[in-house]
Amino acid sequence: MHRASRITVRKALDVLRSEGLVESRQGFGWVATANPLRQSLGRFTTIEAQMSEKGVVPGRKIISANLEQSKGRPREVLGDGELLVITRINLADGAPFARVTVWVPSQIGSQFSIPELEGASLYELIGERGSLSKPLRRAIQSIAAVAIDGLDAKLLGVPKDSPALWCERITYDEDGKPIIYSESIFPGHKTEFVTELTSEPESIAPSGLRLVQ
Repeated sequence: MHRASRITVRKALDVLRSEGLVESRQGFGWVATANPLRQSLGRFTTIEAQMSEKGVVPGRKIISANLEQSKGRPREVLGDGELLVITRINLADGAPFARVTVWVPSQIGSQFSIPELEGASLYELIGERGSLSKPLRRAIQSIAAVAIDGLDAKLLGVPKDSPALWCERITYDEDGKPIIYSESIFPGHKTEFVTELTSEPESIAPSGLRLVQ
C-alpha cells in the first residue's frame, strides 16, 4: 500500500515536471517552477523598488525592532553608540522572499514606528522625513554563497542548509559617511543579481555577473 502510494506520487511529480510546473532542486527537493527575480547591481535603489518595476507586489513583515549597543560588524561600519536593529521578512506577492536585518543609528531609526517600517523602506522614510543633513548617495554591496541556517529556514519556508545568497550592504551619505548597514539572506532559487556592462573605458564592472543557485 505504501509502496504503491510512493510510486503514484513519483509519477505525478514526473508529469508535473514534464509540463514545466515543478522542478527538483538540490537542497530544496521539489519546488514550483518560477523565474527568479532579477536585481540590478548597478543601481542605487531598493529591492522593493525593483520588484514594483517588474509588476511584483513588495511587502515587509517586521520580526523585531530593538535598540542595542553597537557590536561586531555593525560597530566596525557605523561606530560606537546605540543602534536600532530591525529584522524583517521581505515579501514578493505575499510570499517570503528574503530575511533582512538593518542597523541604523538610534537617533535616525527611533523616529519611525513599526507600521512605518513595514510600509516603506528606510531609504524612503529617511528621505521623506529629512532625517539627514546630507542625503544618501551610494552603497557598497558584497555577495557570498551560504547555506541557510535553521532560523532563516523557518522564517523563509525552505529546508535547512539549502543554498542561499548572503548580501551585505553599506549605505553612505554624500560625504562618504556610513549611515545604514544591512545583511540579507535570499534563497538561491528566488533571485539573481545582474550587472550591466558598457564599453566605456572608465567602467571596471565585473563581466556578466549572475549569481544563481
